[in-house]
Amino acid sequence: MGEFPTLVRPPPLDTSKAPIENALELTELSIIGPDLFTNTRELWHPPGARGIYGGAVIAQTLAAAQRTVPPNFVVHSYHCFFVLAGDSSVPILYHVERVREGRSFCTRTVQARQRGHAIFTVTCSFVREGSGGEESVSHAVPVPAEALAQTPPDDYQDPPFLRRAGDDPFQSFRCKAPGDGDESSSPTAKRVWQWVRARGKISEKGGLRAHLSALAYVSDSYFIGTVSRIHRLWRYPVRPEDMGKLEPEVRKHMEQLNEWEGYGTLESTAKRPEVGMMVSLDHSIYFHNPSKVRADEWMFVEMESPWAGDGRGVVMQKIYSRDGTLLATAFQEGVVRLKQKKRDQSQEKAKL
Repeated sequence: MGEFPTLVRPPPLDTSKAPIENALELTELSIIGPDLFTNTRELWHPPGARGIYGGAVIAQTLAAAQRTVPPNFVVHSYHCFFVLAGDSSVPILYHVERVREGRSFCTRTVQARQRGHAIFTVTCSFVREGSGGEESVSHAVPVPAEALAQTPPDDYQDPPFLRRAGDDPFQSFRCKAPGDGDESSSPTAKRVWQWVRARGKISEKGGLRAHLSALAYVSDSYFIGTVSRIHRLWRYPVRPEDMGKLEPEVRKHMEQLNEWEGYGTLESTAKRPEVGMMVSLDHSIYFHNPSKVRADEWMFVEMESPWAGDGRGVVMQKIYSRDGTLLATAFQEGVVRLKQKKRDQSQEKAKL
C-alpha cells in the first residue's frame, strides 16, 4: 500500500485566507474519536533537513488544542519536545487530551503520531481573558530603538535567493544588530535580528487563533540556527575545500545567503568549524500579549544564546509587534554538534 501525505484528499486552496491558514489547516476526525485531528495538506520538508519543518507541527498542535478550549480562553504557555523527525509523506494524527478545566486556566496535552509512534508531544496552558483583575503588576523589556529604525516597508519583496519552491507563507527581513561583524565580541553578547510577517491577510474567520498559530509557526524559524550564526559555523552541505567545484550560480546563491545571514564572505566562513548535526530538542513559548498578536503585520524578532556546550545549545527569542509591544518570549534547546577531526589511525596503531 502506498503512502500518502494526508488521510483525505485536500480541498482546493481557499483564496479568502492567507497562505499560512491554508498551510496549517486541520481536518477533524470526530468519526474516529473525540479531539482527534490530522493535517489537511502536506507539510513542508526543508531541503537537507531530517524531517518536516518543526514550526508546522508546533503550530498545528496549538491549533488542535485551541479547538478544545472555550472561545474566551487564549494560550499563554506552550512547552513541547521533538521526539522523532516527521515524515512529510505520511499523515500526522494529533491526539488532544483535556487535562484540566478551571475557571481561570485550562490545560491540554497534544501528541503528534505517525506510523503508531509519537513524533512530538506538547503541554500547553490557556488563560481566561481578563481573569487577572483590573490591577496588576506590569513590566516588559522594550524593543531596541535601533531595530524600529530598520522596519521594512509594507511593499517589501523578498530577494530572489530567499524564495523557495512553492509559496512560502512568511516573509523575513534581516536587519543589522549592534556588533554585527565584530569578531572580538563574545558569542553571549551577540544578537540576531530580523523582521517577519505572514504573507497576505489572515481572515476574520481565522481570527486571533490563526494569528497565534502563525506566530507559533514562525517561532521555529532560524531558532537553534542562532548558535551557528553567532559562531559563524560552516553549515552548507558542500565541503569548504570543494567550493571551487561549484557551478557559478550555486556559489553565487551561497554567497548571497551567507551575506544576508551576516556570516561575511564564504572564504572567511569556510575557515570556521563545520556543523555536523543541528536539530531541535524542545521548544517553549510564553505568550505575553496574545490578544495583540497580528502575524500578518511586521513583527520584530531578537535571538540570543546564553549557553552552548557538550554538543547542545540554548537560544532565547523575543518577539515584538510593530509598535514595540512584547508579544512573546520563546526558548529552545537543540543538538549542535561539530564535525570531528579524523584521527590518524596509523599513529594510534603505533601508540598501541
